[in-house]
Amino acid sequence: MRPESPGWKPSPKDPLAPEQPVSIRRILRLFRPYRGRLATVGLLVAASSLVSVASPFLLREILDVAIPRQRTGLLGLLALGMIATAVMTSVFGVLQTLISTTVGQRVMHDLRTGVYGKLQRMPLAFFTRTRTGEVQSRIANDIGGMQATVTSTATSLVSNLTSVIATIVAMLALDWRLTIASLLLLPFFVWVSRRVGRERKRITTERQKQMASMSATVTESLSVSGILLGRTMGRADSLTRSFADESDRLADLEIRSSMAGRWRMSTIGIVMAAIPALLYWTAGMLVHFGGPAFSIGTLVAFVTLQQGLLRPTVSLLSTGVEMQTSLALFQRIFEYLDLPVDITEPEHPVTLPKAKGEVRFEKVDFSYDGDDPRATLRDIDLTVPAGTSLAVVGATGSGKSTLSYLVPRLYDVTGGRVTLDGVDVRDLDFASLARAVGVVSQETYLFHATVADNLRFAKPDATDEELREAARAAQIHDQIAALPDGYDTLVGERGYRFSGGEKQRLALARTILRDPPVLILDEATSALDTRTERAVQQAVDALSAGRTTLTIAHRLSTIRDADQIVVLDKGRVVERGTHDELLAADGRYAALVRRDAQTTEAPAVPVRALGSTSSPL
Repeated sequence: MRPESPGWKPSPKDPLAPEQPVSIRRILRLFRPYRGRLATVGLLVAASSLVSVASPFLLREILDVAIPRQRTGLLGLLALGMIATAVMTSVFGVLQTLISTTVGQRVMHDLRTGVYGKLQRMPLAFFTRTRTGEVQSRIANDIGGMQATVTSTATSLVSNLTSVIATIVAMLALDWRLTIASLLLLPFFVWVSRRVGRERKRITTERQKQMASMSATVTESLSVSGILLGRTMGRADSLTRSFADESDRLADLEIRSSMAGRWRMSTIGIVMAAIPALLYWTAGMLVHFGGPAFSIGTLVAFVTLQQGLLRPTVSLLSTGVEMQTSLALFQRIFEYLDLPVDITEPEHPVTLPKAKGEVRFEKVDFSYDGDDPRATLRDIDLTVPAGTSLAVVGATGSGKSTLSYLVPRLYDVTGGRVTLDGVDVRDLDFASLARAVGVVSQETYLFHATVADNLRFAKPDATDEELREAARAAQIHDQIAALPDGYDTLVGERGYRFSGGEKQRLALARTILRDPPVLILDEATSALDTRTERAVQQAVDALSAGRTTLTIAHRLSTIRDADQIVVLDKGRVVERGTHDELLAADGRYAALVRRDAQTTEAPAVPVRALGSTSSPL
């Protein structure tokens, strides 16, 4: 089943299916562009580890040589050496943190832009089945949750591992028997940390899903449309309770994530802190049973090394737990990065510097499920000469909008082809297609920005005069000029500061700025009242002049002058001709015109009838 099908669900092999294993090698590839900086970090880590293990040896010389033999000069040099060791370790640590954090933030940037860029190339159907809050959560929460991993965890892993290895080597150099006694419990510690990591990974997956769900709830219910719906339906309290329930579940998961394995990891810390007592006991037993005696300096230096081993070992085990936890986040990000992109630019695209605007549908079939015999469109043959107009009418669900979406490649045909100036639109580069085809839909979208910024979205380098000319052509300039801030007025979220007709004319002005030779009007006036529709229709007529226009008609009065009209029924063209020709044929189009006229002339339902006790509502 094709991913864009409304009934599409993840299959076990699908990239959106849960529990896909994450390759460590793939995670490491994220850092490949920064391997030079990482090599520098590695050198700093190695230098820092080697310098830090020198202090116990200096301490041994102080206790066994400098103080007993009263060699003050040597004592001063050894003391300065310990101070220099501390200074060098701190300097190396700061440089290491700076470079590793920079690399981590660049990887975070690469992930964010990679996911955003991938989503920009996803088919329209992906967004019709995915909650906006879910998409936002993947970019903000999941990538944000990986910050510690990509900025510090990797460096911490290398640093602590190097410190552990260097410390163990130094401990062996002092005494191999005490070293073995110190490391007897290490396999147990590793086993505990792995179990804790698996537990946290499972909880983290649940937590991120819950965060995505809560983010979607906030996005939907706290938008302007959501607030209007909630208030008018009297659901504000129930929405608050629903959000509180989701928040409570998230809080519970956060507590479980934080406390997962906490007691077991604390036990490890307690045991490792008690190891010095074990070392003193071991040294005493070895001497008691005839072993060689330990100098005070050697024993103190060894215990110092062992205590120095405590911090990186515990940190290393904790880092392992964090890395297992972060695998759940990487899994969710890679799911999006691995989504198949069905509509892609051809390997050798054709460029149209200036399209004339002839559009053809040649034996076009389309189905949301490529294997479904009940195709949305079947055997469509249409030619729209450059500069002429085509109107498409039909009942709801007949395939009108789907037909129009094939021209700008919001969907790709499953049979036949759609051409622009004789070139299959699938062979055109995206830039040429975007320049050639403009779409004005019933659902007008405006950004929460100024009027000027919304218009310049179509043409970023447009001058102020060009903005005004486009607004005049769309018959919206006077309304904009009357605003206190004129073209610098914020339109509000989704343009809610403007009426439906004003938003539609702003959308038309935006399209006029782009000046496409092919214009698609997808029921652009169907949601407007008659008076507003008349004003918008005048702007539409001005915009359509001299362009190839494909109009998806809801009100048939707006397409009487179309050069040709086709009637769709169940995805097939059942009638075609001019308005007068189709009326004379007295077929489906004529029936639609009569129904449209009756609907327009029908008297309005009295308001009081809606509240009548006898109403069937």
